[in-house]
Amino acid sequence: MNRLPVIILGATGAIGQRFVQLLERHPWFEVVGLTGSDRTLGKPYGEACRWVLTEPMPDYAKDIMVTPSEPDQAGGDFSRRPGLAFSALPADLAREVEPVFAAAGYGVCSNASAFRMEPDVPLLIPEVNPDHIQLIETQRAKRRWPGFIATNPNCTTAGLAMALKPLHIAFGVRRVMVVSMQALSGAGYPGVASLDIVDNVIPYIGGEEDKVETEPRKLLGQLDAEHGSVRLADFRLSAHTNRVAVSDGHTVCASVEFEREAGVEEVEQALTHFRAPDPIPSLPSAPARTLVVRRELDRPQPRRDRDEGHGMTAVVGRVRPCPLFGIKFVVLSHNTIRGAAGGSILNAELLLAQGYLN
Repeated sequence: MNRLPVIILGATGAIGQRFVQLLERHPWFEVVGLTGSDRTLGKPYGEACRWVLTEPMPDYAKDIMVTPSEPDQAGGDFSRRPGLAFSALPADLAREVEPVFAAAGYGVCSNASAFRMEPDVPLLIPEVNPDHIQLIETQRAKRRWPGFIATNPNCTTAGLAMALKPLHIAFGVRRVMVVSMQALSGAGYPGVASLDIVDNVIPYIGGEEDKVETEPRKLLGQLDAEHGSVRLADFRLSAHTNRVAVSDGHTVCASVEFEREAGVEEVEQALTHFRAPDPIPSLPSAPARTLVVRRELDRPQPRRDRDEGHGMTAVVGRVRPCPLFGIKFVVLSHNTIRGAAGGSILNAELLLAQGYLN
């Protein structure tokens, strides 16, 4: 198939770099434009970007000139005008820039938090709530733009919501208490100063607890197609979020109370047998298994398990009784792949497959 030309907004930052890496040789998308800050404009990406990933910078990106985050300047060769923008912009800038691109006809797949909880903006994990893409029709009609904005969730929310989905279907989630141990890469670059994080745990991440407490309710909520909105799932969630000295991979310890009592074996079966609906398994970035259940007493671990499914699988372990809530477990997901760039790319693949980018 002819690959769809795409641009990456905020390509020089840590998440922008992950987009650049994951889109190398993508079968459906071809990167033709990279945008950056004033400091980087007019420079080749290889010169403008301080590459922080362990994998080398892809050759295809090195000579692309960095342009402003403006529709009439991004994308380079206008004989092949991009129809899709991946946004790795910070939230404050995303709130200004992303609507401009949507109004110019772009589909914007955003990693930013700016529009996640807007009623007419889909907050997507394809294996969890693919039907929510129908909000795009309401969004286009309400905002009178030919493009759209679709978002992926917070990097901690992603793995947690993937684990809660089959449990909510099977038993009904009533209350959730979570404690996160979040990797340093989630803070971007340069992120947390070494003297703050070495030999330390930081029990505060600005704005994070609110995201983790609200976004799963939208992801697991019911689409109200008639009114073009989502009815938030009727459960309560309390979160403690912590920054720890791990490079990649967010670990979440969760205790869950269900509407219907469930034992450990039932919960493990629900998690193990969960399958994504069609056409998601056939999408290029979809993992072979959405969830993997580990039964070893000391798993999952970030260093050993974060790359499961090329970083797109959530790994659940230590499923056991909870004396307060019923069941407790640990879930791990790769925060910059499934929780950021990879999740956004999978969203775009679903949108293309469903005709929203044609």
